[in-house]
Amino acid sequence: MIKGKLYIVSTPIGNYDDMTFRAIKTLKEVDLIACEDTRKTGILLKHFEIESKLMSYHDHNENYKGDTIISKLESGENIAVVSDAGTPCISDPGFKIVRSAREKGIEVIGVPGVSAAINALVISGMPTDSFVFEGFLPHKKGRQTKLKRIAEEKRTIIVYESVHRIIRLIEELCMFIPDRKICVLREMTKTYEEHICGEPETILAKLNEKPPKGEFVVIIEGLNEKLKNKVEEKGL
Repeated sequence: MIKGKLYIVSTPIGNYDDMTFRAIKTLKEVDLIACEDTRKTGILLKHFEIESKLMSYHDHNENYKGDTIISKLESGENIAVVSDAGTPCISDPGFKIVRSAREKGIEVIGVPGVSAAINALVISGMPTDSFVFEGFLPHKKGRQTKLKRIAEEKRTIIVYESVHRIIRLIEELCMFIPDRKICVLREMTKTYEEHICGEPETILAKLNEKPPKGEFVVIIEGLNEKLKNKVEEKGL
């Protein structure tokens, strides 16, 4: 029996005009779409008149739903994986099913598009030749260790943060890297897109002026020799 193909499909992070022709074509042609939230993806599909079946696939069910997806692929069905927004597998479900598919000899095809991390990086003004993606930092255990590593990282750092913890993160950056340049971007590609750039204290003051809204990407300048010497002079 000919095995099906697994498609990893990127979707817009806010602006539906960023949906690619290839993504629409792929989602229309597959037998099944595995998504984080069937309601959110359902709205996207309705907008583009896509009628393919949906199945929930998220952090809390990816182990047993992954087995179902692999079984369907082995029986010849073509399946697409999408996240609520952006590119699957980047701080979103998808990695495990891709690994399982490859182990089973199933073809995996990427349908590229928008990634919040890369979009934020290229418009931040920070060096793009070498960078590290940290995703969401731990809420409790290991958070301080992670922040210390960020303070010592020489490459540009990309971090995701929710509206509920963005103030806390910037307060921590004020302590760990007070002289470092950072750029906070929210609601990218949407009507109220906003970029706030500067040192942590400047960012914190602006965020405290009005309650923050939306999802955030934080781009952090890497440690260079000039900053390293400045930190050593201060004894930090």
